Amino acid sequence: MAIRPEPRKNHLLGALPDAEWQRWLPQLEAVEMPLGHVLYESGTTLSHVYFPTTSIVSLLYVMENGASAEIAVVGNEGIVGISLFMGGESTPSRAVVQSAGHGFRLKAEVIKEEFNRAPVLHLLLRYTQALITQMAQTAVCNRHHSLDQQLCRWLLLSLDRLQGNELVMTQELIGNMLGVRREGVTEGALKLQRAGLISYARGHISVLDRQGLEQRSCECYAVVKKEYDRLLPARLAI
Repeated sequence: MAIRPEPRKNHLLGALPDAEWQRWLPQLEAVEMPLGHVLYESGTTLSHVYFPTTSIVSLLYVMENGASAEIAVVGNEGIVGISLFMGGESTPSRAVVQSAGHGFRLKAEVIKEEFNRAPVLHLLLRYTQALITQMAQTAVCNRHHSLDQQLCRWLLLSLDRLQGNELVMTQELIGNMLGVRREGVTEGALKLQRAGLISYARGHISVLDRQGLEQRSCECYAVVKKEYDRLLPARLAI
């Protein structure tokens, strides 16, 4: 029997006041979000915003030569497509599903109209500030920290947005997220596996020692986590 998607598994939707929730519910469209699916490309006009429930979406900055690197991840704590209510119709990033699952989407005109309502405005702006912090910290991490530390940060951010301790992800996709060659991902994953922190085989990553990952990661994960906890209500904190 198919499991019916629940919109309030997304923390932003779950935090909506009742009046807004009743107004949004008929407008929310359940969508499947398969691994590798592109929600939008860089420079395209956005038609919807997305609220992941059991999926994770990677925001990638794409260079002119096609090379890419992840700048942020969004899961059940957030929303994909903040450009729509931040004054733009398009975005410079690409949004790709990095962990398959479900979510809900809302038409562009609906979210822009709702953003003019005070409760939604405050909630989404606080989330946006937390997301900007994640993007900035990711840029710093990619420039100054080792691939080993970046991989730990990436795994921890992904775990915060999933139920359980397992991710399904190919080496090629991880390489695209971190902006490194596939061989570098293999080497980094093997180091973590030899340290007893993860088990990695055939695209399945199982985290065996989360505390060990946190100790091995750079400060970037803790900075981002603290900012989400500070800015968002307790039921939203990741």
